[in-house]
Amino acid sequence: MKSILSLYCILIAFSTFNARVSETKSEDPKRALRIMSYNIHHCNPPESAGGRIDVEAIAKVINNAKPDFVALQEVDINTERSGKGLNQAKQIADLTGMEFYFSKAIDHQGGDYGVAVLSKFPIVDSVRFSLPINKDLVEEMRTIAAITVMLPSKQKIIFASTHLGLTERNRLLQAETIIKYFGEEKLPMILAGDFNAEPGSKVINYFDKYFSRTCAESCQHTIPVDKPEKTIDFIMSKPSGIFKVLSHKVIEEKYASDHLPVLAELMLIK
Repeated sequence: MKSILSLYCILIAFSTFNARVSETKSEDPKRALRIMSYNIHHCNPPESAGGRIDVEAIAKVINNAKPDFVALQEVDINTERSGKGLNQAKQIADLTGMEFYFSKAIDHQGGDYGVAVLSKFPIVDSVRFSLPINKDLVEEMRTIAAITVMLPSKQKIIFASTHLGLTERNRLLQAETIIKYFGEEKLPMILAGDFNAEPGSKVINYFDKYFSRTCAESCQHTIPVDKPEKTIDFIMSKPSGIFKVLSHKVIEEKYASDHLPVLAELMLIK
């Protein structure tokens, strides 16, 4: 009887130890951060009939990828085309169990249109900046949404989403404005979005002076989804050397949006 009781106690102790080890691993402050950038085309599947809005499809892509942070572009809030009284950023956040912050770029169809960020971690601060356009190159205004989050390690980092303009001069002006706001920022920062510019362009070369991209060469194309031929969606971080890139891939998801989502894993090493 004593032998059975002793064995039982040993098994209980072993199970408790394993549970504690597992808990420690799950709270490992050095774990990889999964980052996604996704231009969601206001949750309108491009090939769908009648301008259908499918928020659930976007949420499914995000849930399958299990990111810690998501940078969303082309987000509708209370617009006629996507539904009056409907907040796509909040809807996606609710469906994915994440916190969100939305930054308006323009008025659109009675509502707002812009970019958003999602976070699995607590948002402790947020900021919205308008991005300018040249007076002689008038086009849609742009914006950047940035949040400060607290990681389990108690380290704060900044995560931001943006969507740059259609002309190179406007993109360069917007890139310079982003660096004006965040270039001297001391906290580690991850910037993601639709830059409307390809590797080797003046805009991406400019960002490369300050940020490190998760894919520096031979990057997979991100648009259009049927036959991708351009790489314009990026994830990047600063300062140099503070994050280690563990992986980078473009997800082959061709229904939910006209862009393919980008997913990267980054390890904060300093």
